[in-house]
This record gives sequence, structure tokens and C-alpha cells, in this order.
Amino acid sequence: MHLNGPAGVRLGRDGIVRELPNVDFDLGIIAGSCSLNPYYSYLITGRDDGKVSIEAKKVAGMKDHIVLLVTHTFMMNNAEVLNQALHFFQNGYFRKE
Repeated sequence: MHLNGPAGVRLGRDGIVRELPNVDFDLGIIAGSCSLNPYYSYLITGRDDGKVSIEAKKVAGMKDHIVLLVTHTFMMNNAEVLNQALHFFQNGYFRKE
């Protein structure tokens, strides 16, 4: 079942991700763990942000990974996400609290 159409399929594990080269740079990933959509969360295995599971956000070769209590949709407006991103850019790792 493809709820998000062709673009959603392309973003899945068997889509464009298989075409990307290996990570050869300092990559930090901020994952959300809060969902606005209980139906999508029901369909996603494991903890998620309402769109993507936390496990699916991990990338081989990433330098750091952090999970914050934010939604996929609005994480870019969250002050803690912005502060963590800035900290990663300046120091090469996220603040763990």
C-alpha cells in the first residue's frame, strides 16, 4: 500500500536512497519522536515522528544522531532543533542532555 503516491515510494528504502553515494562528510541526523498522526504511527514500525521511523533515519557513516521530542512536520521551527543543529555545525556532535 502506497499512501503517499509515487514520490513517497521513491523516498522509501528501495527508492532514491539506493542511488546515493556513501557518506564521506560529517553527517549529523536529528530525529523526531512525536507524531501528529496516530494512523501513520500505527503503520510505522517502532518509534517515529508520524512520517518516518527513528531507525530509518540512521545512515551508515553518520557522525552523530539525536532524538528530540518534535514532529516531522514542524521540527524545522523548533528552537531546540535549531540549537542542536548549530551545535553540530560548530562542534561536530550534538549536545546530549
